[in-house]
Amino acid sequence: MQDFQQYGAWRAAVAVALEGYGAALQQAALIDAAGEQQLAHALARLRDDRLSVAFVAEFSRGKTELINAIFFADYGQRILPSTAGRTTMCPTELLWDPALPPCIRLLPIGTRAGQLSTSDFRDDQTAWTVLPLDLEAPDQMHETFRQVSQTRRVPADEAERYGLVDPLDPDLAASLAPDGTVEIPAWRHAIINLPHPLLKQGLVILDTPGLNAIGTEPELTLNLIPNAHAVLFVLAAETGVTKSDIEVWRTHIGAGPGRLAVLNKIDAMWDELRSAQENDAEIARQQRDVAQLLGLDAARVYPVSAQKALVGKINGDMALLEKSRLGALEAALFHDLIPARRDIVRRQLRRDLDALLAGQQALAGARARDLVEQLQELRSLRGKNQGVIAHMMRRVDAEKKEFDASLFKLQGTRAVFARLSTELYTSLGMDAVQDQTEAVRAAMQAARFATGMRAPVRTYFEQMRVNLEVSNAKIAEIGAMMETMTRRFSAEHGLALSAPMNLSLDRYRQEIDEIEALFLKQFGTATLWMTSRATLLERFFDSIASRVRRSFRAANADAESWLKVIMAPLEAQIRQHRDQLRHRQASIQRIHDATDSLEQKIAAFEEGQAGLERTRARLAAVAAGVAAVLDGESAELEAA
Repeated sequence: MQDFQQYGAWRAAVAVALEGYGAALQQAALIDAAGEQQLAHALARLRDDRLSVAFVAEFSRGKTELINAIFFADYGQRILPSTAGRTTMCPTELLWDPALPPCIRLLPIGTRAGQLSTSDFRDDQTAWTVLPLDLEAPDQMHETFRQVSQTRRVPADEAERYGLVDPLDPDLAASLAPDGTVEIPAWRHAIINLPHPLLKQGLVILDTPGLNAIGTEPELTLNLIPNAHAVLFVLAAETGVTKSDIEVWRTHIGAGPGRLAVLNKIDAMWDELRSAQENDAEIARQQRDVAQLLGLDAARVYPVSAQKALVGKINGDMALLEKSRLGALEAALFHDLIPARRDIVRRQLRRDLDALLAGQQALAGARARDLVEQLQELRSLRGKNQGVIAHMMRRVDAEKKEFDASLFKLQGTRAVFARLSTELYTSLGMDAVQDQTEAVRAAMQAARFATGMRAPVRTYFEQMRVNLEVSNAKIAEIGAMMETMTRRFSAEHGLALSAPMNLSLDRYRQEIDEIEALFLKQFGTATLWMTSRATLLERFFDSIASRVRRSFRAANADAESWLKVIMAPLEAQIRQHRDQLRHRQASIQRIHDATDSLEQKIAAFEEGQAGLERTRARLAAVAAGVAAVLDGESAELEAA
């Protein structure tokens, strides 16, 4: 827990340092629109950074009790409902959103009948049932949380419409009541908004229903579990790995970074007729067997007793807590997860800082060159007569007119820029995505057999990739045009302009590939012969389309931001150069009119030059301070 608190403190310190650097750049007028956007993105990355931990298990494995033991023992009682049998009937997220009061938001199960995924409802406040949480009354909170275990009985055809029962399942008849109804969850998804210290620092906990829900809830399969930074796969110590466990592990989780197996309920193996050493040996044997079946190193299988750990924490029984072995799992979870996450965030922020530094140095360098040129020009006037000064005035005036003519030509380039930007959105825009989605959904509904529904989905993914490739090519065309224009301006007017910033949509292409890979895992050819699987495939396609829409929305936001700022460095230096020409005109005019002393003007520019150097040194120190905060705290985290 201390690791996570230190990580939160590190993020807060980096945010303060970055804000200070941004304020210093603003004060010195050495940041352009592109830099302001880069700074805003960096601060948003720190503010919105979340660390998600998913708990996956068959029902009655003690998964919810494990969450209580790790995160909520400080409340002095069970906060999440944990009893024999199934207690978590719908995916449940625990997080903290300061924009909302403490509450539990519940999405009705009836929303599964439509074509929208859970993610599509997240920002629709009217779709959720909201129950307030009284933080001063843990007993009432516990009772409110019991909503996640609520069920209702509906006719079998309604449950089938929701994708919750398979009419071809031979066990369906046994689950039907005499009146033909079947028991289903009351809610599709739950979000608990709780100001717990760890949740306030960005931790998100995902409690999943039993394994049978993993295959029917697309949000889990396509989004929540794959995107979790850590997944704890909870097994029962006595039963080990069952057939359904193996299937879910291989299909939806798999060995990889942040993936751990938890062998819970080891207290059931504490046989009082055997010695402690014999019990430990039996637990170690089960640990090795589980590791072999899951393809994990035995060190990544953690035997624990969540129930004894919770009792030990609440009662202050350190011996029982030690015997529960929960400490080893907590250490692995936070010691492994947090440094890895911090390194990712640190690398991203380092790139942001480097971009800010490059922009600052480019603007400061251009300002310094202007000062040098003006100083040289003024010093050359020493001892010169009025005729020479008048000649210099005419030369500066001619240079300004030439520069203004170049700006006029720039308007033509802007028109081309606007046309190319419009063309970009014909392939990247959300209208194109929606049209393709509707076309594929119609083709799927027209398909006679479930296997015939795979081709439209494959076509869908291929078309999304084509859209991104065409968009990438258009972005490259815009970038090449801007680079040519920047080089021409640099050559014609002696400006040291940096190359325009680049944009690539490759990461969104990778996201599409990952979504398709998840789809193919879920729906191999052999699984699509049954009509019930076709219904499930349609439901999964709705979630696939939702994820693709999110990817394209993010790509659109990136492109829109890029188009807004790609010309910012050029425009900033154009303004600076134009102002410098005006100042040169005014300075020489005043000297010509003898209204200002030449030596006074030279002294003023020399002071401006010295002031700029002091500003550059100060900004370098501030940037070094940001870098120190980025790197310094990490050493302390690693030492901890």
